[in-house]
Amino acid sequence: MTADLLSVDPLTAAHRLLGAVLIGRGVTAKIVEVEAYGGPPDGPWPDAASHSFRGPGARNRVMFGPAGRMYTYRSHGIHVCANVVCATDGVAGAVLLRAAAIESGLETAATRRGPAVRPTGLARGPGNLCSALGITMDDNGIDLFDPDSPIRLELGEQQHGEAGPRVGVSKAADRPWRLWLAGRPEVSAYRRSPRAPAPGQSD
Repeated sequence: MTADLLSVDPLTAAHRLLGAVLIGRGVTAKIVEVEAYGGPPDGPWPDAASHSFRGPGARNRVMFGPAGRMYTYRSHGIHVCANVVCATDGVAGAVLLRAAAIESGLETAATRRGPAVRPTGLARGPGNLCSALGITMDDNGIDLFDPDSPIRLELGEQQHGEAGPRVGVSKAADRPWRLWLAGRPEVSAYRRSPRAPAPGQSD
């Protein structure tokens, strides 16, 4: 399984990432929740909620390809969040990693998150996922399919997931581009942004 499987539209890439495994810094985790994001208005998947909507810049340039790279950013200036870049070189698209189930390295993840966090909550939510796996802003742009990368991605058989609107976005708030594996306790709760239009009044 190579990065070529992610050289597709963001929603297809999101489906392919469900059930994939992240490996690195002493922890292995199965991805159980993701969100797809498109790109600028002149691209094939315009998405006003995407960091790439206004075009490439110093930080988000990695979102414009090639596929299989990691794009990191800080949420609210505090929590590091990680995306897997998809589509083709020069075309923006990425999939936010929202939640994962820790499969090995539980003690390492628990040390990073704190002793009060239950195992099912260690990587629930994009900021917690990065904290549990030791992903930092310095990982922006790394090749997740390079065997020497500090964080690696292994794709498996595509798994069927449930779909619904993305969490916390005020633009394109009704787009059903959040996917998750049903019945997994690690999946985060849906929270609609208070700045988003009423349900049904957004794309």
